[in-house]
Order: sequence, then C-alpha cells, then structure tokens
Amino acid sequence: MNRPRRIERTVRRAGKAGTLLKVRKMLKKFIVRVNEKGILTRDGDFRAILEPGRYRFLPFGGKPSVSAFAQDSVMIAESIVDYLLQRDPAEAERHFVAMTLGGNEAGLRFENEVPVEVLPPGSRRFIWKGMKTHRLERFDLESGAELPGALAAQINPATPKGRAITGLDGVLFVQVPAWHVGVLSIDGRIAALLEPGLKAFWRFNRDIRVELVDTRLQVMEVSGQEIMSKDRVGLRINLVASWRYTDVQRAFAEVGKPFDYLYRELQFGLRAAVGTRSIDAILENKQDIDEMVAAHARAKMSGFGIEVGSLGVRDIMLPGDMKEILARVVEAEKSAEANVIRRREETAATRSLLNTAKVMEDNPVALRLKELETLERVAERIDRISVFGGLDQVLNGLVSLKAG
Repeated sequence: MNRPRRIERTVRRAGKAGTLLKVRKMLKKFIVRVNEKGILTRDGDFRAILEPGRYRFLPFGGKPSVSAFAQDSVMIAESIVDYLLQRDPAEAERHFVAMTLGGNEAGLRFENEVPVEVLPPGSRRFIWKGMKTHRLERFDLESGAELPGALAAQINPATPKGRAITGLDGVLFVQVPAWHVGVLSIDGRIAALLEPGLKAFWRFNRDIRVELVDTRLQVMEVSGQEIMSKDRVGLRINLVASWRYTDVQRAFAEVGKPFDYLYRELQFGLRAAVGTRSIDAILENKQDIDEMVAAHARAKMSGFGIEVGSLGVRDIMLPGDMKEILARVVEAEKSAEANVIRRREETAATRSLLNTAKVMEDNPVALRLKELETLERVAERIDRISVFGGLDQVLNGLVSLKAG
C-alpha cells in the first residue's frame, strides 16, 4: 500500500526533480471515507480490501480502480468474497458476515436485532462488518409452514415501522376476523382451520392459500331466474334462502366452492318445482314451491356440512301480455262472483216474502200486525194528521179486514 511513497523517497534522494514530477502526475488518488470499505482492483482483477483513508497508486501492474461500499451494507460482488473465502478465509471473516441458507430453509436477517430482510431458500448474503450487529434466524420449511405468532406480528407490513422489511412477498399474512375461520390449503389439500387472529405462513417451496369463511347465518339470493311453467308461460322468479356452515372443513373437503354449489342446487330445485306446475297452481300457492325447493336443497346439502334454513320465493314476475290476460280473467271471475252473490240474496229475499205471505194467509192477527206496521211507516212520512170520529174511525177507515 506504501509503494508510491517509497518511490517518491527514492526519486527525491536521487535528485531527479523531473522524474519526480512525472511520477506525481502518474499517481492515481482515491479516498475511502470513514463509513466505507474499498475494493482495489487492477484492470478489473481483485487486489485488496482497503480500510478508510487516502490512497495513491501508480499504474504499474494494471490500471488501478477503487470501489467504495458502505459499511453494514450487503456486498454485491459475491465473487470477490468467494475468492477470499478460498484464498484467505481469515481476511474474509475479518471483513464480512456470511449468511447462507439451504434449499429447505428460509431466513430472517436482523440488524441490531431489528428485522430488515426475508431471505428465500438457497440465499447468500455477505454483509460488510461495521458498527451494527448482524444476525440470521433460520427456519426449517419441512417442519412447518407457519411463523411464530410473535414474529408474525413483528414483521407484519400493516404495522407501522421505521424501516420497511424487504422480501415480504415470500410470506403470506392472513387476518382472520371474529366469527370467521380460515381454511388453510397447502399444495391443494386442506391442512387446518385457522382461528380468529393474525397468521403468517412461508410461501417458499409450496402453494399455500387461505380462504376466509363466515360461520354466522347468511342470506343467499337467487335472482332473475327465467323459468317456463308447465303450460309454457315464461316467469321471472327471485328466491331468498338463509344458510350456514355446520362443518367448514367437511364442506371444503367435499366441494371446491360450497357457496357456488349451494347456489346451483337452489337453481335446480326452483326449476324443478316451477317447471312441473301450471301458472295457476304457481300463483295460487307459492308455499308449495317453497317447500319443494327447501326439501331439495336440504337433501343435497346434508352431507356437505351446510345447513339450509328458511327459504321462500320473493317475487314472481309475469310477461306484460300475460299480466293483461290475467287481469281480465280476475275481473271476469270477480264479476261472476258478484252476480252469484246478488242472485243468492234476491232468492233469499223472495223466499222470505213467500214465507211471510203464507203465515199471514192463515193468521188474520199476523196480517193485522203487518198492516199496523205498514201504517206506522206511512205515518212517519206525514207531518200532520186530522182525526174525525176517534181512533176507531182511523183504524177502521184506513184499514179494512175481511172476514176469512
């Protein structure tokens, strides 16, 4: 490292001022700052690691070049470290912290006990030694996919931190809400059900997925179903059903998408119930359709960990021309019913009059009472009555009774 100075002293002793000037012009000057380390190369070949300081090199033996690297940073030129590990391991250990992972290991790199980077399997990191402490925590991927809860909370990207952690795309974070469970699938197979809370899993060397499932009672709407009745009338029907999971793991083990499966079975049940009935039967009793669809859905879902609760047809919409036809039919039916009722009442009134006439024909007293009743109604319409000859004259003069 002190070769340029020795050259200067030799030239100065020789008193060759011109030669000294030429040598000074040929010197290459470099500075490595206090928070850096330097790599000296000549014509691209590694020569030495430089500590902080000022350096001057002659171009003899190749053109000199110095690359500066911040201390406590990741060494990008791994080939130089490999060279040192082979030729001078002690020098490599003096300048670098080596971190190497196997093919079935994941790692978390710490600086001053703060996580800064997630390392995938097979990773290599060489860190320049400086003022910080460096540590690598290893995880065996074959022993399990889940990270410890405290570590998951520490590296959770949703938690505010002073420095972002790199490589977090290698970790799957899942927040399972209350009243939910998480269905954990690894390589296409259900591995476990996750309770509410924060969970984290390694993505490396596996296909890992989590589906959140609401365990509360839910409502499903089967809307806009275009179905033709038995008598070929096109209907648009909306159905509403309540349902819940009774065995989440069984539901997802038996069916890829339980929600979609239940929706299709409700469709099939509704089409079977409507397609076998006429429009009149459908409109007269919608409850039959509800019961038939509910029985179909419950029978289909009983073995899949899903319970179907209340179910009902919410709307039945008819085509425009069918609405007019049905309106006319209803109007005619109501008119006929009104005529029947009117005729029935007239017949009853006539029968009552006939019975009254028969009673009065055989009973003069009853006839006399009817006459007096009629007289009373007539008198109610007269403002003033003049009587001559007493009350007998009024009774005998106004009403005459013939002997039977």
